[in-house]
Amino acid sequence: MLEPTKKPPIELLHVACPQDIYAKVLKMLEDYDCQVERAIPAEELLDQTPGTMLRGARFKEDMTQVQLAAASGIPRRHISDMENNRRPIGKQTARKLAEVLKIDYRVFL
Repeated sequence: MLEPTKKPPIELLHVACPQDIYAKVLKMLEDYDCQVERAIPAEELLDQTPGTMLRGARFKEDMTQVQLAAASGIPRRHISDMENNRRPIGKQTARKLAEVLKIDYRVFL
């Protein structure tokens, strides 16, 4: 007769930590063979505003706003305003962001 396989206990937890140690925490968890899943809230998946598309593309490339600002030459506060739909994303800005984020610039327009 087959016996059920015992599985180790799994505990899901939500971790919030300062941005400067975030990468270290992820690396440490992966070093312990923990499965790390990063998720975008469902509300954001359904929202396809330019700001949400920018945030999702940045998330996909695992970049902070500061890193994106440095790579694109766009001030971080402008990136924050664009992600929160308080600043429109113009064509030239969309091209700069798209080049850094490896995505078609038209998704931001």
